[in-house]
Amino acid sequence: MKTVAIIDYGMGNLHSARKAVEHVAPDCTVLVTDDAAKIREADRVILPGVGAIRDCMAEMHRLGVVELVKEVSQDRPFLGICVGMQALMARSEENGGVEGIGLFPSEVRYFGDNLTENGERLKVPHMGWNQVYHTVDHPLWHNIPDGDRFYFVHSYYAEAEGNADMAGRTRYGVDLAAAVAKDNIFAAQFHPEKSARAGLQLLENFTNWTGKS
Repeated sequence: MKTVAIIDYGMGNLHSARKAVEHVAPDCTVLVTDDAAKIREADRVILPGVGAIRDCMAEMHRLGVVELVKEVSQDRPFLGICVGMQALMARSEENGGVEGIGLFPSEVRYFGDNLTENGERLKVPHMGWNQVYHTVDHPLWHNIPDGDRFYFVHSYYAEAEGNADMAGRTRYGVDLAAAVAKDNIFAAQFHPEKSARAGLQLLENFTNWTGKS
């Protein structure tokens, strides 16, 4: 039986993520844990995240999660969600500038206080359903139509322009990376556990994905 570990560092939709994975993969054991040994033993690992990046990174450093993420993401399927995706980037503008884990070179930017589209003022945070367009052919997009809608809640975003690791693109005043992918890692700005059919399909795909090998 496959084991999926959801890293518990006190910041994330832990139990909704666990229930969603259990729903799509009843043959998997799903653990919400901060136990490094159990995370190392898992077949797949999820890094969730909500709230301010400064607080998330502080807790990850305090609990040894940063080095653990660098380790386990090298040899098994790894999924980052929302701030869990932003934490994988090199740096975020949030909280005056915060260094990320650095598995991707992207910078995380603020939408700004005067975000507009076609002359219309857009609310920040970007909250609600938006279309995601595939920019690479990836196993996690299996059975998910290009342009399908996912649920977002965020005020900061990874840039789309020049982003060689981008796997999905969304438009909200600016083009942003809705997802990034490299080797064993797939990370999404949206919340698959809140994204109904499309999100559940992505989580099911993750439980079936064997990674870069």
